[in-house]
Amino acid sequence: MTFELSQEHETFRKVVRDFAEREVAPHVAQWDREHHFPIDIVQAMGELGFFGLVVPEEFGGSAADFTSLCVAIEELGRVDQSIGITLEAGVGLGINPILTYGTDEQKQHWLPDLVAGRALAGFGLTEPEAGSDAGATKTRAVLADGQWTINGAKAFITNSGTAITSLVTVTAKTADGEISSIIVPAGTPGFTVEPPYEKLGWHISDTHGLAFDDCRVPEENLLGTRGDGFRQFLAVLDDGRIAISALAVGLAQGCLDLSVKYANERHTFGAPIGSRQGVAFSLSDLAVSVEAARLLTYKAAWLKDAGRAAKDIKQAAAIAKLYSTEAAVTATRIATQVFGGNGFMEEFPVARFYRDAKILEIGEGTSEVQRMLIARGLGLPVQ
Repeated sequence: MTFELSQEHETFRKVVRDFAEREVAPHVAQWDREHHFPIDIVQAMGELGFFGLVVPEEFGGSAADFTSLCVAIEELGRVDQSIGITLEAGVGLGINPILTYGTDEQKQHWLPDLVAGRALAGFGLTEPEAGSDAGATKTRAVLADGQWTINGAKAFITNSGTAITSLVTVTAKTADGEISSIIVPAGTPGFTVEPPYEKLGWHISDTHGLAFDDCRVPEENLLGTRGDGFRQFLAVLDDGRIAISALAVGLAQGCLDLSVKYANERHTFGAPIGSRQGVAFSLSDLAVSVEAARLLTYKAAWLKDAGRAAKDIKQAAAIAKLYSTEAAVTATRIATQVFGGNGFMEEFPVARFYRDAKILEIGEGTSEVQRMLIARGLGLPVQ
């Protein structure tokens, strides 16, 4: 039994951390204020191989393990959550469905640009009236004369409206009681990307609603087996929850690092505030939660890399996401308190972290959904 990442993982962590601190950290405050999506950073991450970590070499990837992706997301999230979620969604929700369920032709067509960071893809699951209850999907797709005609709407879709977005995979009812996944290329007539949301946080991340009005795509744009869409997105979300947990670990670690530094530098009554038990104990508790969140996250990632049973991965993913995301929200509260009045000022990163944290408890399965999944894993008949 070991609780250490491999030397290769730690070497890769340093590569990502250096990139994040050099190319991202100096600019994120301005990007956040301007709601600017930095395409050049996405392309740079592609050149460094971040988007291709879990992709086979034949499509331009490096065939690394899922743990490596979690390391990258954690380190980016330690500096900025929007950049972290851009990678997480770009791989977990954009690349993963095509890589896992696509035909050879679909993979050859879409993956090389997505892996290289030349393109991004979105995953259209959530709808205005179908969030946690994803089975209540109202978007419909009718097959006739070799084409799917799609009508409906999607909400809160990441990476769906950038200048380099190439496609969105959407779930739609293809018959009563049947949900399928369909690839919709950007620019398809009848496919409209709505204006960007005015969000509490994640100001740098690209998020839009989508509308489909008699949007037609070829029959071969079906992803995987017809009627298998519900199972597909459940599996996609299991992986995504581990990755979101890694994003939360990065945020919590960032809060701890900033707070320890500030507690050593900030003096009151002739001594650093870190010498006060009230501050020191709060940061000690934060260090414990960061360590616990990291262990839960990388245990779940290890289960996936080891090819363990899907039910075990699902349970571990839910536990990791629940704990890590709630720990991250708490971390921002503690950090803001340590910084005092400065913590309420946008010039300090903890203020941005405070705004960014809450969505972690909501996206890719709310905390309530995670508790429901965990309870089911325990054998409880929870509804």
